[in-house]
Amino acid sequence: MLRAVDTRLSTGMNLPFHPGNQGSGEGPLIEMRAMTSTADKPRRLGLIGSIVGLLALVAAVLPHWVVPVMFPPPPTDQIIVDTGRRVKERLAAHVKGIEYQAPRREPSPGDRLSRGLSITAVSLGLLAIAMAVLSIAFREEKLMAGVAVTLGIVALAVEISLFLIGALILVAIIKIVLDHIELF
Repeated sequence: MLRAVDTRLSTGMNLPFHPGNQGSGEGPLIEMRAMTSTADKPRRLGLIGSIVGLLALVAAVLPHWVVPVMFPPPPTDQIIVDTGRRVKERLAAHVKGIEYQAPRREPSPGDRLSRGLSITAVSLGLLAIAMAVLSIAFREEKLMAGVAVTLGIVALAVEISLFLIGALILVAIIKIVLDHIELF
């Protein structure tokens, strides 16, 4: 594509004027030169990584907000009764001198879905980060790679943070129980 350029107005370039135009008051000298087209950087891997990262983030958040609504947990009364029954059976087995065999608990559909979505979130988060690294390696646009790596890291952070919160709650419960036992 050819473009008209005013050589007298171009900054930083001292291009010669046409001898007939110097000081004659005629319009600016127009020189025709080929315009170099700057090709847009490809975005394929970064875009795919961003989509994968978004799916990872959805899979990381979904088990904690949607699964309890779709598959509600059993009522607290039922959990307390079942736990009491298991403790009673365990104590009876200990008194009789036999080993307690805990019944196998079948995971609920909500538990299976939550576990599957958690594994999916971590896998897709790592895949989004890998796609971002490949995007940078192939010299694609850095914005899309940045979005992909950010979404992947946030998905991993959501999974890890919820795991750590659960671990902290478990430690707090154990500490409370042990402190209560030491009081007697």
